[in-house]
Amino acid sequence: MDPNQARQRIETLRADLHRHNHLYYAEAAPVISDREFDALLKELADLERQFPAFDDPTSPTHRVGGAPRKEFASVTHREPMMSLDNTYDEAELREFDARVHKLLPGRTVTYVLEPKVDGVSISLHYERGSLVLGATRGDGTTGDDITANLKTIRTIPLKLTGDNIPDFIEVRGEAYLPVDGFTRLNAQREQAGEPLFANPRNATAGSLKQLDPSITATRPLSAVCYAIGDLTGERPATHADELHLLKRLGLPIPSDWWTSRDIDEVIRHAAELQAREKDLPYQIDGCVIKVNERDAWKPLGTTAKAPRYAIAFKYAHEQATTVLRAITVQVGRTGILTPVAELEPVFLAGSTIARATLHNEDEIKRKDIRIGDTVIIEKAGQVIPAVVAVDLARRPAEAAPFDLHAHVEGRCPSCGGPIERDPEFVAWRCENASCPAQLKRTLRHFASKAAMDIEGLGEVLVNQLVDAGLVATAADLFALTVDQLAGLERMGAKSAANVVAALGDSRQRPLWRLLHGIGIPHVGEGAARRLATAFRSMAALRAASPEQLEAVPDVGAIMATAIHHFFQHPRNLALIDALAAAGVVMEDSEAPAAAVDHPLRGKTVVVTGTLSNYSRDGIKDALRALGAVVTDSVSKKTDLLIAGEAAGSKLDKARKLNLRIVTDAELDALLKRD
Repeated sequence: MDPNQARQRIETLRADLHRHNHLYYAEAAPVISDREFDALLKELADLERQFPAFDDPTSPTHRVGGAPRKEFASVTHREPMMSLDNTYDEAELREFDARVHKLLPGRTVTYVLEPKVDGVSISLHYERGSLVLGATRGDGTTGDDITANLKTIRTIPLKLTGDNIPDFIEVRGEAYLPVDGFTRLNAQREQAGEPLFANPRNATAGSLKQLDPSITATRPLSAVCYAIGDLTGERPATHADELHLLKRLGLPIPSDWWTSRDIDEVIRHAAELQAREKDLPYQIDGCVIKVNERDAWKPLGTTAKAPRYAIAFKYAHEQATTVLRAITVQVGRTGILTPVAELEPVFLAGSTIARATLHNEDEIKRKDIRIGDTVIIEKAGQVIPAVVAVDLARRPAEAAPFDLHAHVEGRCPSCGGPIERDPEFVAWRCENASCPAQLKRTLRHFASKAAMDIEGLGEVLVNQLVDAGLVATAADLFALTVDQLAGLERMGAKSAANVVAALGDSRQRPLWRLLHGIGIPHVGEGAARRLATAFRSMAALRAASPEQLEAVPDVGAIMATAIHHFFQHPRNLALIDALAAAGVVMEDSEAPAAAVDHPLRGKTVVVTGTLSNYSRDGIKDALRALGAVVTDSVSKKTDLLIAGEAAGSKLDKARKLNLRIVTDAELDALLKRD
């Protein structure tokens, strides 16, 4: 292909891909499959590599993240990104309305109410329709240039669409981590032995401040736009018109927002939004009310930090107050030390809470949490107990700032070995690979249903084996005898024989289970399956270069580097060799089955609820055998939901998205279809 033909094809591909991105993310009306989209994207990437002179920073291929940066440049906002005054009180909301009318005597005003997304404020600059700059709010006057990271968020268009695109427009919005994406990300991090994120907002902030955009690209971030900071040309007369303009330009706006004739309507709509809170794709902490008529904003003016034309009305989530009696420190299977709040038991949202994670030392310092404090807790995301604030008025005089290093006297609370600061995870880590706490968690993970699936090898038995000095690595499990196991407390000969038999069976597990079980950093169950499919043997994976690893679907540069480093470490290689010597199969001897001609082939399927004739793992394996892609969360990409008894919120979401739903009774017929 000559350069002129290449340039024309590149421009055509870019235009098509921008259009398909808009149809998928802004209109929820895709006209091609994911596979067709990926094929177009690959063709474009190949052409751009072959003809680098035609590179364009707004190309769809730039979504994956560029080279790591040493630091972020500063950006001065054209107009300040001000914060908002807020209230939890309906009476104060009416006072806000009274102040507006006092400052605008005799004038009729309306209001716009929109969700207050609990994310990270961002500013997007578009010149002649192309995204040229993305920045954080910072201190309101100056923020950080995070353009490369924001380009990885697929809901943010790299090029605007529609007619009459302004020569310049600055768009204000919020980057966020969807609720289901947060749950999925934390599950992946737990499987990979990484610290969990405290909440979606913290996860979003951490993702956007990564110096390596390829890390940001692995996080399922999204964004919503809610205002125009500056633009060339005529500005819309109302805030509602502003939202309509943003949507016409292809920018994502809130799915739920209202215009209200008066404050009574505002209050009714605020209650309606709160009732919908659990169905929204993002976490909200309330709503924002703005005077709709933009020509009223200037006469209303601002305070030192907030405009008088807007206010945030925050929802009071169910909370409880209790006393933080102590902080204990747990050691994870990768050696990371996690502080845990030991609470005076208190009833909250249907259960009694006695413990809550504090995530890491930085989070404790940010909230200034101290032992002895009276703390306010709530269930973050309505699920995870979290300390959200401290009642400083009730702080004991002797309460001292918490220092994790000093608290554990610089030693691992499990093995007494030294601890080191881990900058990647903002955490302290025990460096002793033989640490009993690490070993116990490592063995429990190795034997878990998601890994080697060794029946009978649960937490109690693992603890006994480590405490008795019978195992020092996962390979030692396969040398255990019935007599050794029977000598342990509450282990008879029959139970011991069952465990030995289960260990024998596990030697023949598929390769992906072994890859997941040995604890390669960043590699969860899904990545382990893809690696096993790509390389077929442990030997091939050990020999793979970072470039070969990165060629595997969904394996980015960070994961590829981590996998490569894992197989360079003598201790890890010794473990693999010992497992092989113990008879653990190191390859998938059979070639992948030929792709069956089945309606589920290539379809993305979610399973929820309790099924009559299948276990959860059994049905997932059956679906994968038919060529389906099994995921855990419902989205626009889902083709099919299999719904058993007590299906819950996933079924509700599937109905809202008009997805195909298969009931328990229809499942056998679907699986057997030719």
